[in-house]
Amino acid sequence: MLLVALVVAISAVVGLTRATNARVADVERVEGLTGLLAGSVDADGNLVDENGNILDNPVDLPTENYLLVGSDTREGISADDPDFGVIGDTGVVSGRRADTIMVLRRERDGGAAIVSLPRDLWLEIPGTGGSNRINAAYNGGAERLVATVVETLGIPVHHYVEVNFVGFRDIVNELGGVTICFPYPTRDVKTGLDQPAGCNLLDGLQALAFARSRTYQEFREGEWRTDPTSDIGRTERQQQFISAAADGAIARLTDQPFASGDLITAVSASVKVDETLDPFLAAAALKQAYSGGFTRYSLPVYGDTVGGASVLRLGGGSSEILDYFRGAGPAPATE
Repeated sequence: MLLVALVVAISAVVGLTRATNARVADVERVEGLTGLLAGSVDADGNLVDENGNILDNPVDLPTENYLLVGSDTREGISADDPDFGVIGDTGVVSGRRADTIMVLRRERDGGAAIVSLPRDLWLEIPGTGGSNRINAAYNGGAERLVATVVETLGIPVHHYVEVNFVGFRDIVNELGGVTICFPYPTRDVKTGLDQPAGCNLLDGLQALAFARSRTYQEFREGEWRTDPTSDIGRTERQQQFISAAADGAIARLTDQPFASGDLITAVSASVKVDETLDPFLAAAALKQAYSGGFTRYSLPVYGDTVGGASVLRLGGGSSEILDYFRGAGPAPATE
């Protein structure tokens, strides 16, 4: 979402607002979330603060949380797609699962922060009468996932943003790729990631393979070594990618501002947002926050087994991070 917001914001600055607005109007809206979302827009569509005061400038909102979801749905991919054989269709994976779940928090007085919620995190799932992996909440729909984050984790969610595999690939391709540095030759035979050592420009498909990798391997001392952290390492790589992609978007669109037209088209074709989100207001607020710095957090978790299945549970030190995103504590220090 941060990447998308920066694209929209820069487009407006260079005089493409009218064309951009027409494309953004085509973004699909996710219904049924209004009763779960924290208020930043009143019933009349006015931007308001936590006390209900109407604001003229979106950057005056004190804080906002965006729930960001990367979906593994194959719905809508055509057999004519050049990457059909790699991504697959609904015959490979039916339905949908959350491949990535993050909360992005932006502060009025500077800075943005992001925390990943591992998809194997074991939590109570509202509406089911029991607990499951957080990924299972998304399988029950966006409403259930938002309810899990709000009610179980206690994190207020102001806005919801979802992008699918094809959209992720297309957005990265329209950016001209994203540069990621690899200290060793790297691969993941399951996702198709294959990169030599060095700082490499990843196209959309390799970026997707990098962000999804759970069997990440590096070639060290004459042998392939698998990252033992699995989902934990995966969330760290996803955050690394978002930071690199946002920096790349700013650099490219500053140098080639009119390239944003095709990028906005790719965004509008693949992103879903809640009914109250105004992309231009979000863009202005997030762009301002990003200029104040971008902090990445990883929840301390530990492995456990439930019913023979491997899961993750919140570990010591997670409360401090969660309290910050709840608005109940200061930003924790990072190493």
